[in-house]
Amino acid sequence: MPYVVTPDKVKLHYEEVGQGTPILFVHEFAGDHRSWELQLREFGKRYRCITYAARGYKPSDVPADPAAYSYLHVMRDAVAVLAHLKVDRAHLIGLSMGGYTVLQVALNYTGRVRSLVLAGAGSGSERWYTEEFHKRSRDLAMQFEHEGSVAVAQTYGHGPSRIPFELKDPRGFAEFMKQLAEHDAQGSAHMSRGFQGARPSLYDFETEIRKLPTPALIVVGDEDERCIEPGLFLKDAIPASGLAVFPKTGHAVNLEEPGLFNQVVGDFLSRVDGGHWLPRDPRSRAARPAP
Repeated sequence: MPYVVTPDKVKLHYEEVGQGTPILFVHEFAGDHRSWELQLREFGKRYRCITYAARGYKPSDVPADPAAYSYLHVMRDAVAVLAHLKVDRAHLIGLSMGGYTVLQVALNYTGRVRSLVLAGAGSGSERWYTEEFHKRSRDLAMQFEHEGSVAVAQTYGHGPSRIPFELKDPRGFAEFMKQLAEHDAQGSAHMSRGFQGARPSLYDFETEIRKLPTPALIVVGDEDERCIEPGLFLKDAIPASGLAVFPKTGHAVNLEEPGLFNQVVGDFLSRVDGGHWLPRDPRSRAARPAP
């Protein structure tokens, strides 16, 4: 079983398939490396596809120190995977927690990133909601510790933004729930408390995001309400960005609508690689009212 060893000595399990331009897939909080299977099967036909289990998610290590789960640790893990596999530049595709992570990679290691796909990114970033989101994440950490992953899957796994998935694809949703129930409870607690419960809002990085030269595709489900406003913010802020809104779709867009996701992302990657995904022309912006 292949592993990357990070600078702080955490072993991360990774998988790869295919050849060609590299793509790194970074999973969400409720998922793991297995969440990208339908993308690895498709994009592995023409790209070198890499995914890994984040720290705290077996078979990767579960560090005992709660302080080892900050968003900066998680961001540096993604860079460590690229470095270990001798990947100079890659397309980065992240869902939710993974979307936040790949955006941080682009902000801090811009030269390593060919493009970004930010799917379901920005939960908890709305200014009115950030404090409550942090509190809910800390409460969820306690639930993982006191009740275990099986119990959490039955509550957190049925959150509002997951219901469209359950209704649309019962079999796919059952697989998602099974995998969530298998997560290491302490690792998930640490990640919920350290990453989810303490990460800054995306709006805190607005100055840096508006200077980001990286081509980006933002993907959000229209029934993933906590990510719609952040998605609109990212579309406005990232100069070379496009926004895709999937109808009747919740949070895990790549699992819920794999065919549509693969089609939209595949078109984006082709346009980036062909040099045809350009920054927004200022003439296309409507006039804004004076402050």
